Order: sequence, then C-alpha cells, then structure tokens
Amino acid sequence: MSVEEYRRQLAALAEATARRNADLLATERAYHDGAATATAELVRAEAMAGAAARRAAALTASVAEVDREASRIWSALRAMHRRRPGWAARVGDPPEPLLPQSADLGYPDQSVPEARALALLGRASRRISQAGRGAPRPAPPRRVLPLLPVVGAAAAAFTALFAAGLVTLGGGYTTTQLVLRTAGWSVFFVAPFTGLPLAAALLDRLFGSRLDIGAIGLLVLGGMAAASGISIALAH
Repeated sequence: MSVEEYRRQLAALAEATARRNADLLATERAYHDGAATATAELVRAEAMAGAAARRAAALTASVAEVDREASRIWSALRAMHRRRPGWAARVGDPPEPLLPQSADLGYPDQSVPEARALALLGRASRRISQAGRGAPRPAPPRRVLPLLPVVGAAAAAFTALFAAGLVTLGGGYTTTQLVLRTAGWSVFFVAPFTGLPLAAALLDRLFGSRLDIGAIGLLVLGGMAAASGISIALAH
C-alpha cells in the first residue's frame, strides 16, 4: 500500500467519523426537542383537565342550588293553595328537569347561563311570596314610565284607524251602515283606553308590576293625544 493510498483511506475514515458524529448530534437534538414538546403537551393537557374539573364542579353546585330553590318554590306553591280542595294533589311533585340537548352529541347544552335560571326562579319566588301574603304588586319601574305614553298612543292610533274604517263603511242610511257607524264611533270613544290592557299584560310579564294611577294617566294621555290627532287629520 502506497503512502498516497493510505492518506486517502485516512481522509475517508475522518469524513465517515465526522458524518457519524453529526448524525448522532442531530438525533440527540431531535430527541430533546420531541421530549420538550411532549412535556409541554402534557402540561397543557393537565391544565385543560383541571379547568374542566373546576367547570364541572361549578356546574354541579349551580344545578344543586337551582334544584333546591325549585323544590322550595314548589313546596310554597302547594302550601299556599292547601285550603283549596284537591289543589295540592293536582300540583303533584316537582317535575323532572328538562335540559336542552346539544344537536351533535346529545350532551346537556352548557351555553345557557345559570344566572337566567336563578333569575326566573327568583321572580317566581317573589310572585308566590307576594300572593301568599296578599301583598300588592309593585308599581312600574321608573325607567319604563316614559314609554307608557308611546304604548298608549300606538294602541289608540290603531283603534282609532279601525274605528274610522267602520265609520267610513257606515256612510249611508241603511240599517247595516247605521250599525257600522254606531260601532265605529263607540270604538273611537274607547280608543284612548285600549293601551291599558296591553300595558298591564306587558308590565306583569316583564316586571311583575301593576298599573298605578300615574301609569294609567300616562297611558290615557298618550291615547287621547293620538286619537285627537287622528280625528283632526281625518276631519280635514
């Protein structure tokens, strides 16, 4: 073997050794990177599991609170009507909870806020408590008072237009036309007051309150203004 050939073999050996060391270094680096990624994924999974456990515990506590409040309200309802024969038997036991279901998985939908259920139960409890004590319902909230004339005016305007249509149809002197004209004027005279039942129903449903003297005055004032305006407009 010549010296030149020996040198070539040494160079090839050195190159192979360097390549092997580079491959070992890359393999070790990839191993450490994979281990770090796996550790990060494990930490994130543990954090998500902890958050899910806390969410489940909070939901369990909320459901238990809602169930207790519903049971108390149901018992109060049965006790309030105990004097009526057979009423408690007709009311029966509290119904089973009906949970909204997810369209995809069939699991209870957790997007419904718990505060809504508690608010509904609280309103029902107040209504039953007031009925049991015979206490009057509260007056309308102050923030809705400016809207009452608008409700009265809208109801009166619709009624007045309907009455004007009846009067127009009853423009002749036949029996039917006289009946229509009389009905139209009668409806027109009660038009300013037609907002009262609508407002009473809305206040009872939304706020559990009743119409007081001031609220009735605002409704009738708005209704009279609308009816007068329509009467003047039709007169011209």
